[in-house]
Amino acid sequence: MPKEPLLSDAKRKLLELQIRRGGSLPAESESTLEKLPPRESPIPLSLAQEEVWKLDQAAGKASSLHNESITLHKRGACDPAILKRSLAAIIERHEIWRTTYEENAGRVVQIVHPATDSFDLPVSDLRNLPEGVRESTAVALATQDACMPFDLRTGPLFRVRLITLHDDAHRIYLTAHQSIVDGITVFDIFPRELTTLYENFSQGKPSPLPDLKAQFADFACWQRRTLTGDAKENQLKYWERQLTGELPVLKWPAERPPRRTYRGAMYGFEWPCEFARSLNDVGRSEGATLFMSLLAGCFLLLNRYTSQEDLIVGTLSPSGRKQSEFQRCIGYFLNPVALRANLAGNPSFRSLLGQMREVTLGAISNDDVPLSMIAERLHLKPDPIRHSLFTVALSVAPDVAPLPPEWSMTYMDVESGGGRWDLYIEFSDRAEGLLGRAQYNPDVFPLEVIAKTIEDYRQILEEVIASQER
Repeated sequence: MPKEPLLSDAKRKLLELQIRRGGSLPAESESTLEKLPPRESPIPLSLAQEEVWKLDQAAGKASSLHNESITLHKRGACDPAILKRSLAAIIERHEIWRTTYEENAGRVVQIVHPATDSFDLPVSDLRNLPEGVRESTAVALATQDACMPFDLRTGPLFRVRLITLHDDAHRIYLTAHQSIVDGITVFDIFPRELTTLYENFSQGKPSPLPDLKAQFADFACWQRRTLTGDAKENQLKYWERQLTGELPVLKWPAERPPRRTYRGAMYGFEWPCEFARSLNDVGRSEGATLFMSLLAGCFLLLNRYTSQEDLIVGTLSPSGRKQSEFQRCIGYFLNPVALRANLAGNPSFRSLLGQMREVTLGAISNDDVPLSMIAERLHLKPDPIRHSLFTVALSVAPDVAPLPPEWSMTYMDVESGGGRWDLYIEFSDRAEGLLGRAQYNPDVFPLEVIAKTIEDYRQILEEVIASQER
């Protein structure tokens, strides 16, 4: 007799959206907000923004660890003037892309600047170069942009470059500071809005985009006012229970640099669509999401490497996108959370998936308090060598927005040279397969170790799939 799913399809979809990097609730979900509060003056940073600011200060001004890059591909003609007009409309529409930060009376605040179309749009025409070097030249130019740190006090906190490789092949490289973007921003809102505006402006039509219900600054003010008292205390108590006792320190690798370097390199990989489909089926049979199956595999991998039974892996929870007013806002709505599992007694994969459901649901229900606040409650001292709670993190990216026929998007083309954790693995579930990006610190792991780690990771999941099929 077929087993009943432990989660309904609707709840699975909701959960999948929430735990993806930057995911949001379904558009039809209702908000609990009656009305947005008036903005404070000066405008505070959101709690997650403040965490990014602090980490930026710790890493130093020369660090690019928070630079995020994506590439939009345009086939056919691409008019730089129309592209610039489209970008200007987005900058005017979203205040956060004309925001900088400054310290005011010992507190970091947001400064929203007036909209202007005077931003810089470098245009690089590579058609005069030999065919064989155009690709490498384009990536080199984009990498140069991605590796350049942002000045958070002067801005702007994004940069865009248009590169033409052929008459009918163009690339738009976006690099933005983490404090103004998240997964939904770069996978959905920005590509969808830019292509919509470009297509309409190129046909002489006005912008069809509806007015926004709110801005990111409204979210920051709302969050600061609501996460107080019992709401804040209840979440902190959850994390006290979840992270009670002696916290595990991952014994991988055995040796590491004497100080955190915040450097990053990228290793891309792809698992075939049949593999992704089988892994999805394994999770679905136990009422689990793709993220939970990948997370369980990650815990098994670390257990095999270290023989540790008590382990913590991080992920990025979309704490700020639970209200409908903020779902179409560009901005940083993520909050890193710690997911703890216990592999004592060699649990079955089915049992481990049960743990993954429990810790994931618990985390996304208590994902508003930042890690620094949790560390303070737990009396954890900053560790100069490593992140105090976890050094390995995992996420599944949001779905890519449907784009017009001549447009497409990729996101693993350009390295910034920075990284927040020892190893951060991000998956994107697409029709062509499960695309992966391993961002790792080369001062901690050599490339060959990361390549072998990804190979071992896949082998563990293949073993799981085979055992479930048997």
